[in-house]
Amino acid sequence: MFKPIAAASINLKAIPQRALYTGATMPAIGLGTFGSDRVSAAQIAEVVRGAAAAGYRHFDCASVYGNEPEIGRVFEEILRNGIKREDLWITSKLWNDKHDDVIASCRQSLADLRLEYLDLYLIHWPFPNFHPPGCDVTSRSPDARAYIHEEYMRTWRKMEELVGTGLVRHIGTSNMTIPKLKLVLRDARIKPAVNEMELHPHLQQPELFEFVVKNGIQPVGYCPVGSPGRPERDRTPDDTAPTEDPVIVRIARDHGIDPAVVCIKWAVQRGQTPIPFSVHHYRTNLEGVMRDPLTDEEMRSIAAIDRNCRLIKGQVFLWKEGQTWEDLWDVNGEITPP
Repeated sequence: MFKPIAAASINLKAIPQRALYTGATMPAIGLGTFGSDRVSAAQIAEVVRGAAAAGYRHFDCASVYGNEPEIGRVFEEILRNGIKREDLWITSKLWNDKHDDVIASCRQSLADLRLEYLDLYLIHWPFPNFHPPGCDVTSRSPDARAYIHEEYMRTWRKMEELVGTGLVRHIGTSNMTIPKLKLVLRDARIKPAVNEMELHPHLQQPELFEFVVKNGIQPVGYCPVGSPGRPERDRTPDDTAPTEDPVIVRIARDHGIDPAVVCIKWAVQRGQTPIPFSVHHYRTNLEGVMRDPLTDEEMRSIAAIDRNCRLIKGQVFLWKEGQTWEDLWDVNGEITPP
């Protein structure tokens, strides 16, 4: 059963908040709900229930995770048991095969999550390239296409329509690059409130981070501890683990905490909003950002261990032969041509 909010010992008012350009506030740490292929939908729903009782108010969901109906039953339960809807921040995302069906896809997520509105709705990836769940990284859609800005903006116009109808309070982007975001900012009627991207001590993306902050967009960081539970198919020999970095391990030892908590502390103090998923340690992660902050020297030490090591490379979104995953990320500062 859900434990009422009075049972939580965490001071909810002490949880750091991010101010969006709209004036709304968003908790600066959230619970991710991507269980990879290792955690069932029922287990993730139980984690959401426990996290809400522990004090989490920010939940990052997505239709493609395949667990929104189960999570929705938990949301319905906790809203009956003392948590107010306005105190929650709930995100969902538009999957790649729904770029032409934005309104219906959002309504389906709302129905599954048993909500009247979403606080944030993201375009999950800028590529409308469908691939079946569980496919190998070599899988390619025969209909795969490059980023076509005109097509992306048609999708964005529908996202803006969601705000106009009240189904969504904010809209945002995910897995974007600076050259793509420049075009969106130029042409959007409602600019993104958030850009969700991979951020951890071994992939700090300083240029992109600085760009979104300068433009009033909040950076939300997935894989904040390096995604140790990601699917085997997404692993490559060059991948590194930030929680095993000697600098992170040393700081963890000095503070008497787990290296994962160091990564999450660093993220919040740096100014991004991490969304870690954990079956067992979600309370520790939340408590970790509320006390015993990292020192300026420790923050500088972590800034120095960036390895530009992207763990979620997105190979399945490539659209033609002979490409490498770097083509998805515009590494030369220009959008990769079709």
